Amino acid sequence: MTIKMKRPKAGFATKTIHVGQEPDPLTGAVVAPIYATTTYVQQEIGKHKGYEYSRVSNPTRTRLEKNMAALEGGTSAHVFSSGMASIVAMTQCFLKQGDHLVCGHNVYGGVPRLFNQVLSNYGIEFSYVDTSDLSAVKKAMRRKTKIVWIETPTNPLMVLTDIQEVAKIAHAGGAELAVDNTFMSPYFQSPIKLGADMVMHATTKFLNGHSDGLGGVIVGTKPHHAEKLAFMQKAAGAILSPFECWLVLRGVKTLAVRMEQHNRNGQAVADFLRHHPKVKKVLYPTFPDNPQYELAKRQMTGFGSMITFETGSQNNANKMLRKVRVCSLGESLGGVETLISHPATMTHAALGVAGRKKIGLTDGMVRISVGIEDLEDIIADLDNALAAI
Repeated sequence: MTIKMKRPKAGFATKTIHVGQEPDPLTGAVVAPIYATTTYVQQEIGKHKGYEYSRVSNPTRTRLEKNMAALEGGTSAHVFSSGMASIVAMTQCFLKQGDHLVCGHNVYGGVPRLFNQVLSNYGIEFSYVDTSDLSAVKKAMRRKTKIVWIETPTNPLMVLTDIQEVAKIAHAGGAELAVDNTFMSPYFQSPIKLGADMVMHATTKFLNGHSDGLGGVIVGTKPHHAEKLAFMQKAAGAILSPFECWLVLRGVKTLAVRMEQHNRNGQAVADFLRHHPKVKKVLYPTFPDNPQYELAKRQMTGFGSMITFETGSQNNANKMLRKVRVCSLGESLGGVETLISHPATMTHAALGVAGRKKIGLTDGMVRISVGIEDLEDIIADLDNALAAI
């Protein structure tokens, strides 16, 4: 009699390296090849069950989607050509004319731009609220609310939302909760375990980790997520190329070790900035006097490397940003290098002066994505730059 033994449940780092990343069955290559093909030979009419056309599916893309679903604990994943393309796909799949979406009032600036200037033209309605305020979320819900969209922590103000409680509110109103988990990555935060229905990442950021490939992913938990998102890939075609899928598969193998170093450096840089005389305020959830500190410990396993700090004015911010050398002034985040940006003129310029003022985003705020360089070099660079203020 043959006894079948259960395989032990794989840990996170093991999943990043092995799920969807199995050796190539044809050659045994440890690193799976890039299937740079557009079409596939079919044996006979109407009976082909494999790959047909790479807009519909591709072996490299299949591997990445399997990996992404495993890391977030979902049942399916579908990748798109950018983070914004993935949000477009989600809204087109699950919203129609007359439907309503509740959105956090402080999210990446491209999200309200998409919602207000593009999707509102198709009869979809949007409400923006402080999703850290559960009563505000409840008040915003309508009979036709289909999706609640949150970022936690928010970009760039680092405000947390209680995923578990907002999931309860969304579900009670017949809506689904979608969470942008880009800032934390699946290594530090698992929204699906807390009740989220869908999770989005800009794979461009921490998942890729090397600032060399755009991409986005929606991880779903229900059969209709898989069905509709796969159809959207086929119908609209904003899919991720095989090469960029391979880049994410390459990058994600080191996600666990990178995130640990990001986290160590991030906490140390936040502490340095907090005690620097030229810095007015630091937005980061690690400090015990932060009113959201307990929530951060409850729903995150690390604090990450995203920090926003106040210099006092745009002039001060400009003086400082001209002086950085180890830190690179530019949009984006999540790369191995430290990236520093000015949200008011970069990521959130589209909100306008009134929109930024409404959420508390000032012209003096600087956002930093702390990389994995030597900590002493990052801090010395910031100290030298802040001396210019």
